[in-house]
Amino acid sequence: MSITIDPDWWKTLFDEVYLVTDARSVCNEEITRREIDLFCNLIPMHPQDRILDLCGGHGRHAMELCKRGILNCTVFDYARPLLKIGAENAERQNYPVRFIQGDARDTKLAEEEYDHVLILGNSLGYIPDKNADLFILRESFRVLKSKGWFLLEVTDGNTVREKLSPIAWHEMGDDVVVCRERELKNDAICAREMVLSKQKGLIRDKSYSIHLYEPQQLAALVTKAGFIDVQICSDSATCYSEEDLGCMNHRLIISARKP
Repeated sequence: MSITIDPDWWKTLFDEVYLVTDARSVCNEEITRREIDLFCNLIPMHPQDRILDLCGGHGRHAMELCKRGILNCTVFDYARPLLKIGAENAERQNYPVRFIQGDARDTKLAEEEYDHVLILGNSLGYIPDKNADLFILRESFRVLKSKGWFLLEVTDGNTVREKLSPIAWHEMGDDVVVCRERELKNDAICAREMVLSKQKGLIRDKSYSIHLYEPQQLAALVTKAGFIDVQICSDSATCYSEEDLGCMNHRLIISARKP
């Protein structure tokens, strides 16, 4: 039976439960440190730089940059629950990170405001509108300063097609079990995620779909958005464990600049 997807799934999936189901990657400080090590080797980031972490969720990458003295970070995301958690965490650690809610296709941010724009953690390919990702890339271009750097990290579509397991499950702590059913459909991975509590029963049953990009296809889209010096930099699988993390295991990283 084919998995049915609500086209607006991305508006409600990313909440406190998401930080439990995906904690192995998105709440793992060691993984985040290793990712930032890699990203800082790909583009030059300096303490005075203004950084936009677009689709940045609860701001884990911005927090790590702050730890390294890069304090002028803005996290922009649609998910209010993640932004709230991130803002509270930043306040506890006394980091001056800005958290802004909105749609990445039209951020309302000032033109040419940032030295670097980052879209990390597989945060593209959610919206079914075929032009949505291009609009997000063009918005990234608009808010980036001339000569500024753009960094994009998404799942490696080729590897997912080769290695995807149709069924996966894992436990989080003593109580929560996460079960996922997956299928490939055209150029996307579709998944049904059931989150169960051993004590309370079903917590959540939701489905989602993520567009899969091949390296040259993604590079062409970044070029179409106006960027130059587009480089396919790396598969960041080395940042992750041997566990089945689905789309989080194998990723493409692209760097580019604004003329």
